[in-house]
Amino acid sequence: MKRVLLALFLSLLAAEAQAISRYDTKDMSCGQVQSAIEREGAVILRYRSPRDPSALRFDRYVRDRQFCRHNERAETTLVPAADRKACPVRECRPAEPGRRLRLPSRP
Repeated sequence: MKRVLLALFLSLLAAEAQAISRYDTKDMSCGQVQSAIEREGAVILRYRSPRDPSALRFDRYVRDRQFCRHNERAETTLVPAADRKACPVRECRPAEPGRRLRLPSRP
């Protein structure tokens, strides 16, 4: 019984990992890129490096921090799109260790 449950759990993890959509930004406007991320929560974007056009780059981009790991935060970065050289999107990056959320002090 334990083996069956373990196999079921592992197959669900594998299915979830493959469910993320992949897009090539050269075929999409900035608005389309941002809409895809907003609609799906997290996507893989692929594009040519602005510094070295022979290098193909890709990464996972997210709607907000909800799609990051517990020790990451969503930060704005730029990717090229068909209509813009710099389209703002968010990606998960490690949170700085020791950095805490500061709440405003009461007067």
